[in-house]
Amino acid sequence: MSVAFRRESDEEHLEPKFELPIPPGPNLVTPRGLELTRGKVAEVEAAIAEAETEEDRTRLQRELRYWNTRAATAELAPSPAKDEVGIGSMVTFRLNGQTKTLTIVGHDEADPAHDRIAYAAPLARALMGAMAGETVAFGGKADAVEVVEVTAA
Repeated sequence: MSVAFRRESDEEHLEPKFELPIPPGPNLVTPRGLELTRGKVAEVEAAIAEAETEEDRTRLQRELRYWNTRAATAELAPSPAKDEVGIGSMVTFRLNGQTKTLTIVGHDEADPAHDRIAYAAPLARALMGAMAGETVAFGGKADAVEVVEVTAA
């Protein structure tokens, strides 16, 4: 038989398992985000202890490495100045005639379905540093977003 048709094992043809990607830049978090990260570490550790298969254990250990790294590199974001949009701010704004309220948080705490966006998101970057009553550029349009209210989350 030709060497081209011989295969030692199925393992050599599997896709490589890479680590979970970590967002670039500092790992800025809110106090809530830090607690969520620590909780996730504990949750995954418990799941590893209860894992029934080696495949599940391997997948969970990969996830645990991600959360341990995020917990170890977490930096509490400085509190924004009063009435200024920053990480940890709840912002009410008007965009395209619609009024919305979002909270700006760290990467791992972001949950757009529950109105929490990461500070690195384009809208959050546009809002950062603005104060109530100001307008900011967004999507290539000057004065596209009007900041209505800013409160601490």
